[in-house]
Amino acid sequence: MPPVTRLNPQVTVNFQDFFFSVSAQESPISEERWNQWLQQWLIVSAEDLPSAPAYELSLRLTTDSEIQQLNAQYRAKNQPTDVLAFAALEVDSPALPAEFLAAEPLYLGDIIISVDTASKQAQQQNHSLTRELSWLAAHGLLHLLGWDHPDAESLNRMLAQQEKFLAKISL
Repeated sequence: MPPVTRLNPQVTVNFQDFFFSVSAQESPISEERWNQWLQQWLIVSAEDLPSAPAYELSLRLTTDSEIQQLNAQYRAKNQPTDVLAFAALEVDSPALPAEFLAAEPLYLGDIIISVDTASKQAQQQNHSLTRELSWLAAHGLLHLLGWDHPDAESLNRMLAQQEKFLAKISL
């Protein structure tokens, strides 16, 4: 198979489901900044991306209560967690026509982050909520791109990639 030449990927961040549990004045990361960061991370991850003219994902910042419900429903773990990622590319689906793939953004999936848990973890780690939220979003994005951490070696590779993402955005 010949190598795929990729243009710099573009990302469309779907904020239809965007929710932040603190007031807008307290929100440490704007929608515009999220979009910039995710674009940069996808450029860094071009080798992990299927070819598409653009990429789309959904990001939801929520509460411990809501993420606990989702964790119980989808992972059978009735407790809050920091981040959940639901990758659209993991699902086997029929092949789409090339014309469609060339014209439409490729939906990568959903990232859901508990701001409550992120706040606690930021305090425990003695760093900002911005850093913790970006760390968790980077982790979620890697899951959307097919990364997993079933063992210590793969976890270390994933953590190193998260550090690359944060360095790319100067965090």
